[in-house]
Amino acid sequence: MITKDRQYRTFEIRAEPEGMTVEGYAAVFERPEVMYEVDDIAYSEVIDRGAFTDAQMSDVVMNFNHCGKPVARTKNGTLQLALDDHGLKVRADLSGSVESRNLYEEIKAGLIDKMSFAFTVKDEQYDKATRTRRITGVKRLYDVAAVDIPAYDSTTLMARSYFEAEAEKERAEARSALELAKAKYDFLGE
Repeated sequence: MITKDRQYRTFEIRAEPEGMTVEGYAAVFERPEVMYEVDDIAYSEVIDRGAFTDAQMSDVVMNFNHCGKPVARTKNGTLQLALDDHGLKVRADLSGSVESRNLYEEIKAGLIDKMSFAFTVKDEQYDKATRTRRITGVKRLYDVAAVDIPAYDSTTLMARSYFEAEAEKERAEARSALELAKAKYDFLGE
C-alpha cells in the first residue's frame, strides 16, 4: 500500500547462484540523486550515512512493487537488513512461497533488477545553496521492494511535494527581493 506520508527510493538487486537468496542495497549512502527539476534547476537528495541508526526496522517486509503479499520478512528471519559503509544491505531467502519463488526466478532471469524502499523521515536538512535535501534520520522503514520499473514515479510524486515547495519558496523570496528593490528605487528616485 502506497500512502501519502511514505517516500520511496530505488536501487539494485541480484540473485545469488546458490539457493533462492537475493541481495542488494535498498539505500546507498552519500550519493546525491536528482529528485526534481524545474526551470533547469535540479533539486537533489542524499541519504546520510547515519540515517538508519535509530530507525524502526523490527518488522520490515520485502515485496514486489511495494504491494501484494510479502515475499520475505525480518520478523521470521527470511529478510536480513544490515548497515555497512555502502548503504542498507538487503539479503532475502525467497524459497518460502509460490510468489517469492516466482520473484526469485524473475530476478535470476534479469527481468527484475532494481530495489526500492518505503520510509518516513524523522530528521532532514536542506541546503538552499546546493538545493540538496539530506535525510539524516529515518523514522521507520516499512518495506524493501523488488521493482520492475524503478519507483521514480512514486518517488517523484512524493519528492515533488517537498521540492516543489522549496522551489516555490525560492521564487517567492526572489519576487519579494525584487519588489523591495523596486520600492526602494521608486522611493529614492522621487
